[in-house]
Amino acid sequence: MTRTALSRAAVVPVLATALGLVALSGPATAAAAPVTGHVLAAPGEPATAEDEAVDPDRPVSIEIGRFEPRTITPGSLVTVTGTLTNTGSAPITDLSVRLQRGGVLTSRDELAGHQRDPDPATAVLAPFQDVPGELAPGDELEFGYTVPSEELQLSADGVYPVLLNVNGVVDGLDQRVGELPSYVIQQPTAPTARTAVAWLWPIVESSHRTAAGGFRDDGLTESISAGGRLDRALAVVERLPGGTTEDGSSVPPALRVALAVDPALVEELQLMAAGPYEVDGRPGTGTEEAASFLGRLRDVAAKHPVVALPYGDVDADALTGAGVPEVLTRSLPGTPEGTAQDPPGTTAAEDGSSATSGSATPSAPAPAPDPSGNGAGAEIIADALGVEPRTDLLWAPGNSLRPETVPVLQDGGVETVVVGSGGLSEGDDAAGLSDPTAAARTTLATTVGPLSALVADSTLSELAGAAEETPGGPRMAEQRYLAELAALTTQAAAGSEQTVLVAPPHEVDAGPEGAGAMIADTAGLPWLRPTTLAELSATAPAAAGDLTGPEGGPALDPAGLADVVAATAMREQLAGAVVGDVATAMRSYDAAISRAASATRRDEPEDFRDVAAGLRATLDRLDDRVTLLAPADGTYSLGSSDAPLVLTVQNDLPMTVEVLLDVRTRGSRGLSIGTVEPQTLAPGQRSTIEVPTQVQQAGGFTVRAQLTTPDGTPLGREISLQVKSTAYGLISLIITVGAGALLGLLFLRRLVRFVLRRRAAAAGGRADRPEDSALPESPNRSPV
Repeated sequence: MTRTALSRAAVVPVLATALGLVALSGPATAAAAPVTGHVLAAPGEPATAEDEAVDPDRPVSIEIGRFEPRTITPGSLVTVTGTLTNTGSAPITDLSVRLQRGGVLTSRDELAGHQRDPDPATAVLAPFQDVPGELAPGDELEFGYTVPSEELQLSADGVYPVLLNVNGVVDGLDQRVGELPSYVIQQPTAPTARTAVAWLWPIVESSHRTAAGGFRDDGLTESISAGGRLDRALAVVERLPGGTTEDGSSVPPALRVALAVDPALVEELQLMAAGPYEVDGRPGTGTEEAASFLGRLRDVAAKHPVVALPYGDVDADALTGAGVPEVLTRSLPGTPEGTAQDPPGTTAAEDGSSATSGSATPSAPAPAPDPSGNGAGAEIIADALGVEPRTDLLWAPGNSLRPETVPVLQDGGVETVVVGSGGLSEGDDAAGLSDPTAAARTTLATTVGPLSALVADSTLSELAGAAEETPGGPRMAEQRYLAELAALTTQAAAGSEQTVLVAPPHEVDAGPEGAGAMIADTAGLPWLRPTTLAELSATAPAAAGDLTGPEGGPALDPAGLADVVAATAMREQLAGAVVGDVATAMRSYDAAISRAASATRRDEPEDFRDVAAGLRATLDRLDDRVTLLAPADGTYSLGSSDAPLVLTVQNDLPMTVEVLLDVRTRGSRGLSIGTVEPQTLAPGQRSTIEVPTQVQQAGGFTVRAQLTTPDGTPLGREISLQVKSTAYGLISLIITVGAGALLGLLFLRRLVRFVLRRRAAAAGGRADRPEDSALPESPNRSPV
């Protein structure tokens, strides 16, 4: 027999635990207790050595490929096939297998109790059947087992615990070498009640872009390539019933799954598909894969409803708790304030200039306002996938929300939230554990008014998300999923219909064999009915309590979150200097902050710290992109007493900014600085600023200058200049003119005295001696 694609699931040793689904249970389902190490004989049947043998190592692991039928009806033939693997160090011979069952469970509360305290499944023991062959250490052996349903003696409708028991001989001892718990289900051929199931399926990935918009790694290529996580996640929906007939006509899908899509992921795929792109200086390799994946996603979106997640799938609780709710608002798709996007051609490079990606234009124009009032995230999805996504619904990461986050969401256009039953104080009622009727819609009381909520079943959601990690393989996860729904249907009143929502983790790692089969079961079994989010939203709400927030689950690393908060503060400071449309100018930086604060990074603290540190460094460098340029020799000369000081400024930002210039002199003597009006600097240009000065005396002066935003945040580095002036200041001019005037007066005084002496001499009789008139009065005195 050929092994199915189920072999991709992890094969782990199966110890004596109830299906190993402890980690998969929701808050209402406690951890399963260990199964007893032996199986008691049925009444009237003598105990055998194999029944009493205890081997805690259980060296044979079991992976199931087929477990049929999903619902047993009278006359059914139960068939189990799969693979046995010897994980021990000794060979195993004389292998045999049988199925044995426990008592019937008719409610979900009883099923939860069985998970806490497993039934040893000894009510009915079917006969052993031999498995031909031997198992050497590390070897695999395929097996098949069939038993008529009558031999299991299913006397009533409900869920029956079963145990697949594998015996063999190890070192001459006949013992149980492997076991795998599961369930078989019996439902009436004509159901008296049904359970309606809706699915919310995520298309999400942690961003692989840097804060500047480039690519930090090529990990998305691996995820969307054949066998990658996103490839398998998309295949889950692609392979659902429906499609195209032989004559080429389209067949509507038998059920519609709501696709929750991260706009940042779509944007990243677009950049890769446009090609070429670089990853750390090397050519990226995912252009063809991205184009193919986008095409597949577009085809699926044409058949199934699409919900736009916040840009980057941000951690709403972390952002509001850290005091930066504006980051959350800018990521929301249902409000014009949701501006975060980083499209081709507008990416801010590491040096602050405008960088291009692929064949994008160097400077994409600002988008026209969306008449619907939606945000950038909705536009990204609409343009790339050709559909109008739903924008009024928020799917909480981790299926939980803190009450203080809700008002921010409501202000941002959110009218419905999706939370898990484990995130509500009375979520067990909604899940059909404490109340016989499961209801997937409730209403939450908030400080700004009532809010509609859809309640995702925590147990079923975790089951779907971890199907491929389930002991025994995805088929065993599917059977547990069906057991939960069967218990709900069995406990329901005749003529009623339960409603259930399944919403696996955002970074779901599952494929068509597990989660895909679960979704298909909804349309393939008569006691189940597929429904949609829209139909659930129209049902009458039932009480489910209040939001409780996360209970000790993973959260964003505090150190990384501190860097995100610091980067946001830097963004706000720079935004205060932007001239014109601030939202458009800052959208790439807003997108970078949202990508860094993604809830997908909760489980990756080290990576989150690295990304957040890079974000902070990138935003910090923006301040250095607007700066003053000092003269080459650090000196500047003024030619007159009122000559302006001309400074050169460079704006390397891809936006127009308004700045203030702060100029100071050491001391206040000799040179005074006039008032400089705010300056508007065009992007990517160098310009000059004239600073009024007044020189009072010639000489040298030390001047310091610094650019700031209007709120006083420094931009660039402070420069220091030596200003020299040979011009006379007012005081110097007064002194010089005064000295000249005094010298003139002294000269005039001596001239007057000389003239007066001459006149006096002439009046004293020298006129009688004309011959002596040309001679000086005394040969030792100057005539002046």
